[in-house]
Amino acid sequence: MPWCDACDRLVEDSTVIDGACPTCGTQIVDTQQGPMPWKFRFMIAATAVYLIWRAWQLIMWLSH
Repeated sequence: MPWCDACDRLVEDSTVIDGACPTCGTQIVDTQQGPMPWKFRFMIAATAVYLIWRAWQLIMWLSH
């Protein structure tokens, strides 16, 4: 679904006229995807922290 940055909302495909938002008239950003959800970013960051912690534990275990 199209995403309008000015309105900060999704716009239906049928209401988009010439690639512009029907509410404010600004050009629509990527018509395939909206912005990345904060929950997905949080999941990626938490996974990275967890893997770094597990790598640290492995290095400490191997050094003993």
